[in-house]
Amino acid sequence: MIASFLEHFSALEDPRYEGFVTYPLAEILAGALVGTLCGGEDWEEIVLFCEEKLDVLRQFLPYENGIASAKTFCRVFELLNSQAFAACFATWVESLTGPVKGVVAIDGKTMRGARQDNPTAKALHVLSAYAHEAGLVIGQRCVDGKSNEITALPHLVETLAIEEGTIVTIDAMGTQKAVAQAILNKNADYVLALKGNQSTLHDDVRLFFADNKLAALCDVYTATDFGHGRIEERTCRTTDDIAWLKERHPGWQGLHSIAALTSRRTDKKTGKTTSETRFYISSLEASAGQILAATRAHWSVENNLHWRLDVIFREDVCQTCKKHAVLNLGTTRKLALSLLKRHSSRMPIKRKIKKASCNNGFLFLNTSLTSYGMALL
Repeated sequence: MIASFLEHFSALEDPRYEGFVTYPLAEILAGALVGTLCGGEDWEEIVLFCEEKLDVLRQFLPYENGIASAKTFCRVFELLNSQAFAACFATWVESLTGPVKGVVAIDGKTMRGARQDNPTAKALHVLSAYAHEAGLVIGQRCVDGKSNEITALPHLVETLAIEEGTIVTIDAMGTQKAVAQAILNKNADYVLALKGNQSTLHDDVRLFFADNKLAALCDVYTATDFGHGRIEERTCRTTDDIAWLKERHPGWQGLHSIAALTSRRTDKKTGKTTSETRFYISSLEASAGQILAATRAHWSVENNLHWRLDVIFREDVCQTCKKHAVLNLGTTRKLALSLLKRHSSRMPIKRKIKKASCNNGFLFLNTSLTSYGMALL
């Protein structure tokens, strides 16, 4: 897999002066990936793991001058263009899966541990598009602060390699006409959450479902889950009888249905029940079961991506200070997470990392991705 990885990242331009390069870019990139796969949380730990894996790394690349220092790793990652780095990552993912289908959840994550040169600058915020069924990040885009998601979302959607009929889900920040149009341009469907940023639209949908006579005409689907010490019942109500809504709120291309999702959680110990209702607009048919499944799949971007980046890779703890270094190292973590998740073993991700750090066979030889006929590294 090293060869495949380097092939897709060969388009990256080395920003250093050619005559002054001691450590080739390919060796830096391969070392960063291997160090991250083994659990390296910062440049010093990545270098430590690379030094331990040097003999095996030399099976793929010369490493005539050994492993670069942590400062060299950091400097190179600072100089690499983060958009070009992310584009290489996207082409690598597409080579594994082809255009994805099912549900693609888009959500943002603030890089809380990153320190920028300007102390007054906003925290870096990264939008990620997560393919629920494939379990892979298929696209990402950096914005300077959560408020700038609105302008970045259409551009991110345009870059996604998705099949016709894919359902794209976004939280309320992305409920914008330009975003809906960008999704439709990809021959995909949308399920967009409603909150205060679309206040009049949100209020109209809320009042519709508050009318018992109107709500009684909706398609309804209920699912119940047990776990984490509670019982959760989710009921989705949806309708496509919304000509009145489209007349009141023109410009929403493809708008075909609205939905209300009510979650009732009952604590098994105390018996206390809480209830919450969220509202959505969608280009899908008024199928309560389909819309409920899409809204549930949206949470995988939080549980399977953001949570793992923070808890397993400790992303928020890393104190990388330069913007491009932060983003490029973050992309490397997502790349490593994708490889670890695709590995056929059913052991938890954290155990896979520990095993990769101490077992070269597991890291380089026995990590077969049988469904794609290739090795992890």
